[in-house]
Amino acid sequence: QVQLVESGGGLVQAGGSLRLSCAASGGIFTHYAMGWFRQAAGKEREFVAAITWSGGTIYSADSVKGRFTISRDNAKNTVYLQMNGLKPEDTAVYYCAADRNIYVITSGSYECDYWGQGTQVTVSS
Repeated sequence: QVQLVESGGGLVQAGGSLRLSCAASGGIFTHYAMGWFRQAAGKEREFVAAITWSGGTIYSADSVKGRFTISRDNAKNTVYLQMNGLKPEDTAVYYCAADRNIYVITSGSYECDYWGQGTQVTVSS
């Protein structure tokens, strides 16, 4: 059983930056592709970014390309989401997810093997 714990959310002004972290425990981290999703109030959860187990390939939603960067440190069992140029429409609860198949993550599926509890990101205008 893998546990995922997100941190790093908060309140930031438009144009600012935040770095989210997701620490994994209870499993073999390199067995899993990792991803970030977000859910704004009143909207469905949506895919943000994903990274393969090795970190060699990343995927990003069009809405965040050029602004958000996903990375991972397998020695620390942690995945990150660096968010630059934040916009009010980025306001959401951000969730970390893990799955052995990266395409489950990139498809936006709710069927990922494991989920974190979420961290709130609020961008003020």
